[in-house]
Amino acid sequence: MIRSVIIVGAGQSGAVTARTLRRLGYDGGLIVVGDETAPPYQRPPLSKEYLAGEAGLDELALLGAEWCAANDVELRLGTRAAAVKGREVELDGSAVLTADALVITTGARPRALPGVAGERVRYLRTVADADRLRADLVPGARVVVVGAGFIGSEVASTALGRGASVTVLEGLGSPLQRIVGARLGQVCGALQRDSGVDLRTGVSVTGYAETADGARVTTGDGQVFECDVVVVGVGVRPNTELLAGFDVDDGVLVDPYGLTSVEGVYAAGDVARHHHPLYGRKVRVEHFDHASAHGTAVAKNLLGRATPYSAPHWFWSDQFDRNLQYTGHCEEWDQLVVRGSPDTYDFVAFYLRGGRLEAAFGMERGGEIAVARQLIAAAAVPDPRVLADEDVDLTDLL
Repeated sequence: MIRSVIIVGAGQSGAVTARTLRRLGYDGGLIVVGDETAPPYQRPPLSKEYLAGEAGLDELALLGAEWCAANDVELRLGTRAAAVKGREVELDGSAVLTADALVITTGARPRALPGVAGERVRYLRTVADADRLRADLVPGARVVVVGAGFIGSEVASTALGRGASVTVLEGLGSPLQRIVGARLGQVCGALQRDSGVDLRTGVSVTGYAETADGARVTTGDGQVFECDVVVVGVGVRPNTELLAGFDVDDGVLVDPYGLTSVEGVYAAGDVARHHHPLYGRKVRVEHFDHASAHGTAVAKNLLGRATPYSAPHWFWSDQFDRNLQYTGHCEEWDQLVVRGSPDTYDFVAFYLRGGRLEAAFGMERGGEIAVARQLIAAAAVPDPRVLADEDVDLTDLL
């Protein structure tokens, strides 16, 4: 019987794992270790409502002090785990914690952009990062965003809303191209340009320098962009360096139940590369809903309630007054079916491979994305003509 659990990482997965353990009746020792001093909080608003000054840190809270006290959860904040060996956690300062079971939820950190460093360079991962960036986003500020993924696009949207001028530099031919493909990536790019972003695609950053009153970004095609602040959003790296003796490959490897290669140690969220039964391969996902769902499943498995993590992934983004949603996982497809109007940013696109629906992406189409998620979970092979026909209710396919 498990009588003690340590959760290493106080982000979304760690907090949800702790909450789920207590909700399911686990009454043993429970310690959550986190390197930030702020109590666990939601990260998605950091690039949106919180960065815009429309939400306070208290509105982002995941594990409050009162809840932790009432549920006998020990939060060790401002405490960095230096190493995990078996079921032992070495903390900075040489203290060692041991437990019957560990859950690794150390998340990820932003990828650095080589050659781009200085007082005017910003990354966005923590509330401290968001506080610092918000102070930069004043009316008239010249902002260069490197990377047009979800974080970069959301920061660009928020910066525009705060009165800054924004240039986005993207190495690929369009924003989000790796996820949604070139055709719909172009739609995302058009949305940015229509909203007032100076979007430059197919460009790489080759130089960076700071001046007396700003900074200068140079691209491979010889363009120079003068700015007040540079925001780098070129992806993240899983925080696996502290793991000793674990199988690691772009994240710590776990089975469908969240178990690592080390007995008694689980992992969930951004740091975990998990075997997904629906896709038949290992994937690593970096989104809010996944972090929550994976943490919930791991808590159940830790308590002996065998629960393979098999739900289709789903995530969303709010940017430029549009809600974007994606569900499933599809790196290659042989048919793309579009329903609605990409030209007016009101559509849903379905990605099929061998006739099977594997993913869907849409703008302002949350209801249809929800149906698509159910169809993906059922390994559905829908009629493409029905998917494209706006006069047909997609729920008829369920």
